[in-house]
Amino acid sequence: MSSAVNVLSVVCHFHFNRAIRLWVLVWASLLAWPALSAAPGKAQRVVVLGDSLAAGYGLDPDESFPALLQKKMEKLNLPVTVVNAGVSGDTTAGGLRRIDWVLKQPLDILLIELGGNDGLRGIAPDATKTNLQMIIHRARTKHPDLKVIVAGMKMPANMGTDYTERFHQIFAEVASATQAALIPFLLEGVAGNSNLNQADRIHPTAAGQKIVAENVWKILQPLVTPGQ
Repeated sequence: MSSAVNVLSVVCHFHFNRAIRLWVLVWASLLAWPALSAAPGKAQRVVVLGDSLAAGYGLDPDESFPALLQKKMEKLNLPVTVVNAGVSGDTTAGGLRRIDWVLKQPLDILLIELGGNDGLRGIAPDATKTNLQMIIHRARTKHPDLKVIVAGMKMPANMGTDYTERFHQIFAEVASATQAALIPFLLEGVAGNSNLNQADRIHPTAAGQKIVAENVWKILQPLVTPGQ
């Protein structure tokens, strides 16, 4: 079995019980939103629509980058709630299928962290691009003033030069076409570093998630602290 197939089997497989637990966490976060709106001041809501990277695969949920961003908001005393809508194994097609459900609750910023599993499955980059654009279209139709962040991803070299180059391009193209903010590469400073990744060499360790959170914060900060 090729190394590419081994990598694919690690990323795309997750236990049913774990998936159920993740959905329960997402439901709990979303159901808590109405109560949060009663707090003093108008809190902004950031939803991270993602896969195992957002879900914190292999880690405690509190070690995922969305949870780390929430802690940063609290430390800085910013009225911002970060909701982790990450589901392990999800693809852009999966994100498109569940975006309407996510949009049933109010939100101010949508961070789309999807596409990695598309690439590892060899899905045509233009299909991934279309799914990302449709997610943003549906989100903006429901919430016209919504701010969107697209998290860029890269594929390992064993996927082939043409594929990896085209795959990486689509995230910047989507951001440009939809006037969304872009994180050039979500795993910058983490990918390829054995000290910052778990044994599967794909999912960040707790230390790696801290770097991912900082990569996101560079782009997210201007959106939650305008004028600063």
